[in-house]
This record gives sequence, structure tokens and C-alpha cells, in this order.
Amino acid sequence: MVNKTVETDAAVEDFLARVEPAERQADGRIVAALMARLSGEPPHMWGPSIIGFGRYHYRYDSGREGVMCRIGFSPRKAELVFYLAGLDDADFTPLGKYRRGKGCLYVKRLSGIDMAVLERLIVQSLAHMDEVYPR
Repeated sequence: MVNKTVETDAAVEDFLARVEPAERQADGRIVAALMARLSGEPPHMWGPSIIGFGRYHYRYDSGREGVMCRIGFSPRKAELVFYLAGLDDADFTPLGKYRRGKGCLYVKRLSGIDMAVLERLIVQSLAHMDEVYPR
């Protein structure tokens, strides 16, 4: 089985310029700058709509393997989706308005959350990735 989400040569800024609504586009630029600063990695497009930072190689017990971004996000029309790992025991309470899915954090708008808490969660995810998938 081939991973459908792969790194592409598409320009991150071109993608962000097409994001709607305008608030989501602005939030996307803020998150891209934040994740670049925290990860020390430049942004790259993964698939048509994920902005990712860094990369790691994974191999499941089933034998399936691939490459994916270490952290990432997607500024979708309805909400921002953050792809962060290793946060099962994290305290999301002080974050503000959010919802969670498996490996995902969903936020309607950055103005509705505590950015310091988001930063802490991103740093925690990066530390988890460094532990589980050393560079």
C-alpha cells in the first residue's frame, strides 16, 4: 500500500494565498511561522492541503512503511487541523475552544485559543517525535 500523502514541490505560499476565508489564510500564515520557528524546519506541502515540517520514516508491524511530516497542519475552510503526535496525556483544558480526533487537533480560529498553550503542545509533539523517531 502506498501512502497517499507525500511531500510535493508545490509552493506553500501559493497554497496559502488560495485559502479562504481571509481569517483562515491569516491564521495559516501565523501557524506556518510558528511551526517553522519551533521545528527549525521550512514548510513543505504534503499532498494537496497539508503544510508539514520535517520528515520521518515509519514502519508498522504489518510491514507498511512510508515517510510523513513530523508535525503539520491544514488550514481547511471550516477549521485549522493540526497533525500532532504523542499528546494522549497532554492537558488541553487551558487551550480554549477545540476538538480532537485521532492524532488531530481541530481549532476554528486562533483568536479562540491560548497561543502559549498551542506552542507548548507543538513542542511536546516535536519532543515525542524526536524520542520515537530520532533524526
